[in-house]
Amino acid sequence: MFRLTKEEKHEVVTNCDHLQNLKFSPVNPHVFTEHGAIMVASVLNSPKAIEVSVFVVRAFVQLRETIAGHKELARKIVQLERKLGDHDEQIMDPKPPPKTRRIGFRAE
Repeated sequence: MFRLTKEEKHEVVTNCDHLQNLKFSPVNPHVFTEHGAIMVASVLNSPKAIEVSVFVVRAFVQLRETIAGHKELARKIVQLERKLGDHDEQIMDPKPPPKTRRIGFRAE
């Protein structure tokens, strides 16, 4: 178990609508790591504690899958940025088109 920093608390409140009341709390909340939550649930020996323990494990598994999916997405974005990295510069600062000779005769 550890206490969130102000920045972490702000991020959690911003991302989780159901925690909006936490925004006005003057103290930073305590949170559990995955292993800490499982340890607490294993100490308690009631049907409800077992149900919550299973729920916590499933939530962390889903969180890991989501993070892994985002890592893959982040990796693909980085690849695209490398591939298209200079396109912004080309669009914002285009080189003038090369001068071409006009076709035809000139009358002087």
